[in-house]
Amino acid sequence: MQKDQMQQVKVDNLTDDQIRKLVAEMKRNKVAYADVDKYAKAKGFTEAEAGKLKNRIEALGLDKQLDASSGKEGTAGEEDEYSNRDVNDATDKMNIDSKMKTREEKDMERGRSRVYGSELFSNRNLTFEPNLRIPTPLNYRLAADDEVLIDVYGYSEVQHKLKVTPEGYIRIPNLGPVYVSGLTMEEAKNRITKQLATIYSGINAGTTSVQISLGNIRSIRVLMIGEIRKPGTYTVPSLASVANALYVSGGPNENGSFRDIQVIRNGQAIKTFDLYDFLLNGDLSNNIILQDQDIVKVNPYKTRVELSGEVKHPAIFEAKDQETLQQIIKYAGGYTDLAFRDALSGYRVNNKEREVINIPADQIATFKVKSGDQFFVDSILNRFSNRVTITGAVFHPGNYALTNGMTLLDLIKRADGVKEIASLSRGYIRRMQVDYVPAILSFNLQDVLAGKNTITLQREDSVVIYSKMQLRENYEVSITGEVNQPGSFLYADSMHLEDIVLMAGGLSDAASYKRVEVSRRVRNREYNPADSSRAIIKQFDINGDLKSVGDDMNFLLEPFDIVTIRKSPAYSTQATVAIGGEVVYPGNYTIITRKERISDLLQRTGGLRPDAYPEGAVLMRKTYANVSDSILLSSKLELFYNKLQDSSDIEQVKRTVNRREQLVGINLEEIMKKPGSKYDLLLEDGDVIRIPKKLQTVQVFGEIYFPKKIRFDKSYTFRDYISGTGGYTSSALKRRSYVVYANGEVKNTRKVLFFNSYPKVKPGAEIYIPSKKEKKGLSGQEIVGLSSGIASIALIIVTILTRTK
Repeated sequence: MQKDQMQQVKVDNLTDDQIRKLVAEMKRNKVAYADVDKYAKAKGFTEAEAGKLKNRIEALGLDKQLDASSGKEGTAGEEDEYSNRDVNDATDKMNIDSKMKTREEKDMERGRSRVYGSELFSNRNLTFEPNLRIPTPLNYRLAADDEVLIDVYGYSEVQHKLKVTPEGYIRIPNLGPVYVSGLTMEEAKNRITKQLATIYSGINAGTTSVQISLGNIRSIRVLMIGEIRKPGTYTVPSLASVANALYVSGGPNENGSFRDIQVIRNGQAIKTFDLYDFLLNGDLSNNIILQDQDIVKVNPYKTRVELSGEVKHPAIFEAKDQETLQQIIKYAGGYTDLAFRDALSGYRVNNKEREVINIPADQIATFKVKSGDQFFVDSILNRFSNRVTITGAVFHPGNYALTNGMTLLDLIKRADGVKEIASLSRGYIRRMQVDYVPAILSFNLQDVLAGKNTITLQREDSVVIYSKMQLRENYEVSITGEVNQPGSFLYADSMHLEDIVLMAGGLSDAASYKRVEVSRRVRNREYNPADSSRAIIKQFDINGDLKSVGDDMNFLLEPFDIVTIRKSPAYSTQATVAIGGEVVYPGNYTIITRKERISDLLQRTGGLRPDAYPEGAVLMRKTYANVSDSILLSSKLELFYNKLQDSSDIEQVKRTVNRREQLVGINLEEIMKKPGSKYDLLLEDGDVIRIPKKLQTVQVFGEIYFPKKIRFDKSYTFRDYISGTGGYTSSALKRRSYVVYANGEVKNTRKVLFFNSYPKVKPGAEIYIPSKKEKKGLSGQEIVGLSSGIASIALIIVTILTRTK
């Protein structure tokens, strides 16, 4: 609609659907409820009509939708908005964030959070919106703005949709006005049918029928007063009930009554609505349909009492006059299963102070409650009046009912007797004495089962029957060595050697049938000082069936035995070495014999190539094959590290030791000249030999000005290479310089008289110049301390000399 058309709009004449369309447009424009009047004025509404529009929006419950959607993008289309408005209304109520509530709302909810019935008005999933889709009630009274649907059918067919005018008439075409205001639907139907019969003769003859129904309904205004959360005047649909009006206005406040809500019409209280009737019985008979200008008054509560403890719905309840404590318990849903029902305790406020009250069970039905009373339903004691318990080595352990004269043997029979593994020598009963101090009563189980010892049980007795397995250490046997799955296994009587071998997955391929060893614990019960044995060792051979041979064929294992299967001394896996670099046929080779040497391997490779540099040949060999060797080495290295002066030396040694392979210095020239000599090392599994080409450089590291590689020259000395890097730095430790040759051999500087004798430099060598240890001078405090000490010594000497004279 245009702005000039809006100026002519009367909000009272707008239907509820038209109001919803306007709200949908506001939601698309993200208009909050607080800005409705500004938006309406911008659209051309007068100030009075803008206020009415805001009230209509609130009456229809659409104000919360505007607030919820004002911060969101986009809305559904108009058609979807109206076809799904019930679902959308409920969803929007659920999505309202609690922080949007006013301080008053939060305070009210905190104040009445435990009041029975308050959840009706704080539950966002419960709307109490009037159902506009029900058949029109026959007692509904028509008024201005109601829409009447007239359907004439039979010999004559015609439909009319007529609106009640402000004067109370509907104008039927070809008939004229018919006054219907104030009539019920039943009365209006009779009057309209009578008027239609004047122009449709078939109505009286029975060949034509008339059906009257209600179309769009009008809005009415009701006044909400009294102890209500948001009092005021509300515009609601004409089918709205008392409950609908209460929900729109927020319900009773912290002082409002849930049981004394009056509907006042024409100055008279025509009905009193009690919400408890609905909450307890679903009774809405007093939830009457409101009429225009009705007043709903929520009176202050008169009596409220609190009920807590073992009831199904602890809360604060409102009581009417003459209602008893029994009725309050009914409102709370009754007792829980654990409630102590013999008596209730409570607190009451008298004229001067508080007092404790106790209500026996036989007085609950007649006990009159007083406002401010607080009642508590206690729980029963957490103990049993006739329980006895049996646990341990019986077939059915658990709790049993104690009967008169019940004995321990009777309880064991109820548990289906003791198991075969039960320990018959001793059991015990844990018994609670008169003062509930626990005591232990021991018994001989064998005597009890034989009937020689009769023990009468008492309430809360707990009987324990031990298993033999519980009274000893878990028996195990172990197997190590050349088996597929070494480990520990549970011991069993009559266990043979072959049994544990089978449990371990059988022997490995390297296992020896000779010298199988069994170590056994010394389990003597008596001490003998002359006996120093730590273990019993049994050694024997086995055959292919895993049985011991000779006198030990029926050898039985005992608990905690350890079986060891040795590796066959003749068993050997393939060992390989690798050789690369300047040989004719590099690659991996398998060691043929235990005496194979480096020279033998060179022959198998076809010898060296013409460009080979034998002096630079290196051998890498695996080290520290197992963890225990590594641990032993680590402890020794710590001592070695402590002896090193330079931290860089320590780090270098650590890096070298942590490698899984170590460099072994070899002299290939000597090996080739004298095969089988001390230089010709025996090969080991995993050895890697590398023979480089002729090397042409020398690398210089350490305390020099410019570390770099220098071309090898036969005429150069050690000092010449140092000069080529800029010379020594001031921190250089010249006498500790050393050379690492290409084959891993190391030579250091020697002292000849007062001069340093430097090692010879070869192609591929690396020269290392270490640094001096940093000298730390004395601090001022140390100088003062040293001076004081010297002065004290001097004074002592002078004193001694003086006394001597």
